[in-house]
Amino acid sequence: MQKVKIPRTIDPGKAAQKRLDYDGIIQMSLFKRLEESVEGVKRDAQVSLSFGLDEQRLVVISGKANIEVDLECQRCNEVFTHQCEVEFTYTPYKGQQSEEDAPDEYDLVDLNEYGEVDLIQLVEDEFIINLPQVAMHDEADCSVTSDNMVFGELPDEVLEEKPNPFDVLKSLKK
Repeated sequence: MQKVKIPRTIDPGKAAQKRLDYDGIIQMSLFKRLEESVEGVKRDAQVSLSFGLDEQRLVVISGKANIEVDLECQRCNEVFTHQCEVEFTYTPYKGQQSEEDAPDEYDLVDLNEYGEVDLIQLVEDEFIINLPQVAMHDEADCSVTSDNMVFGELPDEVLEEKPNPFDVLKSLKK
């Protein structure tokens, strides 16, 4: 299958009736929010999307995507490359009734004022959600070893009595 640019928006109902499949890319320049969340985006996202109807006749958008981003290690503050891979399954949100009918494995996606789904935003949201909460190298690759980290008891120099900056206020109280 030929790689194509993924459309920005699509009507999920019409796409599901036609059982459309997309296998393509989304340019990294379109991921503004992802770019703000990481140190840098390395390449365009590889995306495959499938539209269809399930047994309940619900519109289903399923897909996979991957992208490479640079993250800052929270242990050693060095930048490293992270491969972000996501899989997702959505169904369009059509009010309270569709929320109750949708199976638990489906996430709900809002439609815009034209009844379409913004695919760029959908994939970008998935990437942002799947970023690690605390970005760190593997311990073998990190320049800070477990020998350099302190756990448990604090060293004596930290425990030394320091003057309380609020002692000055005690004199004002009298």
